[in-house]
Amino acid sequence: MDTDLPESAILPLIEEHTGPVAGIRRTARGFSSDLTAVVDCARGPFFVKAMRNRPGGRRDSLVRERRINACLGHISPPLLWNVEAEDWLVLGFEAVEGRSSDFAPGSPDLPLVVDALGEIGRLSLPRIARDWTETRWDRFASDGSEAELFRGDALLYTDINPSNFLVAKRRVWAVDWAWPTRGAGFIDPALLILQLIASEHTPGSAEKWAERLPAWRAATPRAVDAFAAANLRMYRAAAARKPEAAWLKAMTDACRTWTEHRGITPE
Repeated sequence: MDTDLPESAILPLIEEHTGPVAGIRRTARGFSSDLTAVVDCARGPFFVKAMRNRPGGRRDSLVRERRINACLGHISPPLLWNVEAEDWLVLGFEAVEGRSSDFAPGSPDLPLVVDALGEIGRLSLPRIARDWTETRWDRFASDGSEAELFRGDALLYTDINPSNFLVAKRRVWAVDWAWPTRGAGFIDPALLILQLIASEHTPGSAEKWAERLPAWRAATPRAVDAFAAANLRMYRAAAARKPEAAWLKAMTDACRTWTEHRGITPE
């Protein structure tokens, strides 16, 4: 076995928790980690995320996911063990048998996804998240006063996309909490709207789904308009840097469709 592969590197680190390992099956998702896999073992299976233990944003996101898990109740698979060694950081979660959700119009998954976002919206902001102020959209706001509209005391998930909601029978798990933050509660519903538009919903029908969420209903039109405009600027900039990335173009188009629906024309 190639000792440079993450599977070989982490195996001696995790056997205390797994017992004898029969196999490690890489998953198709999990692009932000060095390894995402299901470990078949004596005490499992476990879903494992592993990252090289080097300073920087990707490692920090795994540390943040480790810290927030215990605060999420039953909305996300529980973290059962973790290992931090000199070279590797490894998280071991309960393995969930499920499929990626379907955001298309008419999908039976949509009520489940919205209910899951509602459950997230009811979570109290934990002490550990008080300093995790949401700032990713600040530089895309037109000015500082608009950026202030994105502030708040809600615990935000922020990574809204079909693959991060796993459907298992009649329930949904919200997975991959790589970058939870503290901010305005309407942000998660707004991100759902953009994903629904990208999945061929009209802006009006996408907003109808968001209207089921109290945080969306409490938002001011000015705050929503500012956030919609900031997303368009953000995705335009990202698409310009990576013109070959089809998903960035799709998200830019979704943002433009939404801003047009709302009657705003960001510069």
